[in-house]
Amino acid sequence: MLPRPNRFALVAGRGEGETPLTAFDAALMAAGVANVNLVKVSSILPPGARPMEGLVLPPGALVPIAYGKLVAVQPGQRIAAAVAVGRGPEDEFGMILEHTAYGTAGEVEATIRRMVEESFAIRGGRPREVLVRAVDHVVEHCGCVFAGCVLWYD
Repeated sequence: MLPRPNRFALVAGRGEGETPLTAFDAALMAAGVANVNLVKVSSILPPGARPMEGLVLPPGALVPIAYGKLVAVQPGQRIAAAVAVGRGPEDEFGMILEHTAYGTAGEVEATIRRMVEESFAIRGGRPREVLVRAVDHVVEHCGCVFAGCVLWYD
């Protein structure tokens, strides 16, 4: 059995590259998660998980993360990504949601806040707190936006 993460960090980045993969890598660098192995997870924040500042991950680590990314190759196009954490009561789990779109950081942030509210409503509750990280980028050649919630350990 894997240990349950007790910390989380919201990260976001944007990048340009010659190819979609190198643009994605540049966005990961900007977000601070490029030198690890991302393990994509779904949407549940473990009960009692606390936010962490100054994310430092050991190179090569297997890092659980819920994330969204969008790559575009049309110069001048604006792309955006957001991640949100909705926290319920201290002893209950929370929700992690991610969203990408052609638009602005403000637009994806507004959408993701509504998504958090809906996810809690589906479960019969309301979040006590919503934390959001959003980013946008105007494509020059091949651009990428990335937003994620890293799950980690003390």
